[in-house]
Amino acid sequence: MELTIFILRLAVYILAFPMYLLNFLGLWSWMCKKWFPYFLMRFSVMYNEQMASKKRELFSNLQEFAGPSGKLSLLEVGCGTGTNFKFYPPGCRVTCIDPNPNFEKFLIKSIAENRHLQFERFVIAAGENMHQVADGSVDVVVCTLVLCSVESQEQILREVCRVLRPGGAFYFMEHVAAERSTWNSFWQQVLDPAWYLLFDGCNLTRESWKALERANFSKLKLQHIQAPLSWELVRPHIYGHAVK
Repeated sequence: MELTIFILRLAVYILAFPMYLLNFLGLWSWMCKKWFPYFLMRFSVMYNEQMASKKRELFSNLQEFAGPSGKLSLLEVGCGTGTNFKFYPPGCRVTCIDPNPNFEKFLIKSIAENRHLQFERFVIAAGENMHQVADGSVDVVVCTLVLCSVESQEQILREVCRVLRPGGAFYFMEHVAAERSTWNSFWQQVLDPAWYLLFDGCNLTRESWKALERANFSKLKLQHIQAPLSWELVRPHIYGHAVK
C-alpha cells in the first residue's frame, strides 16, 4: 500500500510540476491569494447548504458564553467570506481575523447582509500571531475549516487560549484525515501534495483532534462525523467546542 501511494504521489508531482515551478518562483502563492476568495465564496454557499443543520447545532448555545453585559464578544479566526455570520445570535459583537486581505470586500458584503450583528473590525493577521487582540478580551473564538491550513495548530490554539476570557469557549468545525486503511485515506495521502497548492495551503491528512486534545482547555466536547458533502475527500469532519 505504501509503495502504491509513493508511486501515485510521484505521478501527481510530475503532473503538477507547473504549479510547483510557479510556487518555487514565488508566483503561485500570489495567484492563490487573489483567486482563492472567489473559489471560497462559491464553495461556502454549497458548504453552508449541506452543513446548515450541523452549523445550527454547533452554534446553538453561543449566547450562553456572553459576558455580564449580555453582549457576546466573538472573534472569528480565518473568517474567509463571512459565511458563518448568519448563524451568530443577534447583537453579537464580531471581530474577524484573516491573513488574506483580499477577503475584505467579501466580508463587507456579508456584513451588509447580516444586520443583526455588530461588526467591530477586520484584522489582517495569521491566527498564530493575534497580537492585535488583547489577552482575555473575547467570550468566544470561532474557527471553521482553518486548522487544515495553518502553519502551526499548536501555536494557533495557544493564541486562542490567550485571547479567551476565563470560562470562554472555542468553537470549531474542521475536515480531517479519514480513518486509516480506508480508500478515502488512501486518496487523501496520494492527492495531498497537489491539494495543498491548489487550495492555498489546505492539508487533507491532518488529525486535528489530536492538537485539540493536547491544548490547554478545561473541557472539550468533540464529535467525529462523515459530513454530508459532495466531495468525498473532505467528508471526515470534527466539530464541537472547548472551554478555557
